Amino acid sequence: MLKTSKVDLKLITAGFQALSEPLRLQVLELLQEQELCVCDLRDRVDVSQSKLSFHLKILREAQLVRSRQKGRWVYYSLNPSQLAILEQYLNQLRENASMRSASNC
Repeated sequence: MLKTSKVDLKLITAGFQALSEPLRLQVLELLQEQELCVCDLRDRVDVSQSKLSFHLKILREAQLVRSRQKGRWVYYSLNPSQLAILEQYLNQLRENASMRSASNC
């Protein structure tokens, strides 16, 4: 059986909700290659800065990405520890999927 706290479940839920949007997946794929500033991300995904900022906020709140400010630029990178938490959660589900059948009621 899965053992997760309320905090863990909120973060896991936020992570999977963040992954449900194609634009956010595209951003994560770009960040696999290297840390990028907002202007580089905007150029590569070809969306307005406000739309990109909205999606980056969701990714930050889900802790899937980290941000750091250097001068007037904000740089984004993947957060491997949060991605590992989501992966572990799915692994637990997969492992428990082969549990024995319920007894007759």
